[in-house]
Amino acid sequence: MRVSERAAAGSAARELGAFLERRREQIAQRWADTPLFRTVFTVSRDEAVEACKAVVDALADVAATGRAEDVAAPGFDSVREQLGRMAASRARSGHSPAQIADEAAALRTAVTELLRGDVQGPSGGETPSGDGKRDVLLALTVLMGTLRLVIMETTINAGEELIARQRQQLLEVATPVISLWDGIVAVPLIGTLDSARSQVVMESLLQAIVEQRARFAILDITGVPTVDSLVAQHLMKTVAAARLMGAECVVSGIRPAIAQTIVHLGIDLGSVVTRSSLADALAYALTRQGIEVSHRAAGVSPR
Repeated sequence: MRVSERAAAGSAARELGAFLERRREQIAQRWADTPLFRTVFTVSRDEAVEACKAVVDALADVAATGRAEDVAAPGFDSVREQLGRMAASRARSGHSPAQIADEAAALRTAVTELLRGDVQGPSGGETPSGDGKRDVLLALTVLMGTLRLVIMETTINAGEELIARQRQQLLEVATPVISLWDGIVAVPLIGTLDSARSQVVMESLLQAIVEQRARFAILDITGVPTVDSLVAQHLMKTVAAARLMGAECVVSGIRPAIAQTIVHLGIDLGSVVTRSSLADALAYALTRQGIEVSHRAAGVSPR
């Protein structure tokens, strides 16, 4: 870029920053009625206006530094703080990133209208500094385009955080620890096991062993269709960890296909107590505790 072009760009950036400061109130009032801001601040419009003013101030700071095209400009940090919850709210309500991007693009219209009003004379013609005003309009376009990128970045990050939280919640819900008897807990596993879920199983089971002072822990994998070497290793680690906590771990419900896979992988389960079903595992744990369960004869009432 030549010296004259750099000087023109710097002058346009300063003029844009001054315009944003001068028209701060009008811009905020218009933005407060847009879907992007109105969604979150539904109770108080004044709150929405104040949030809009904070964003306008941040944009003025970015424009003054001449870094309108830089999403990493320090001035955008406060913009991310203001727009983060709005973008997250729009994403939670079912709006796609493309829709949020369109809402962000709509913010430019209100600012452009005000800027054109500033650069036009009483008859609608351009003022003598028409070239400079066009530079300011171009700088505004670049700045608002960068703002749109910042909003999209914030939206995507908020969506990824939401998905991560939901995934963790689903893992915890899908791995319940059940108290079957005094001193006996069980984790009935259903569905595919991966490393992340296996880790949740271990943490949940060990926590239950501590809280309930369990002597026996049953891992029932009747509902698990397949087990690979990594998952089998996680199960072995869970069994070992339970032993260190003072509980004996029993694995039940191993399907024929899974048994063949374990043998094929060469995984040694010789030190692990296994039973064909959850009922058998419970009976084993009860017997080890000296509890005998027997069928009551027909017609005999309980005492």
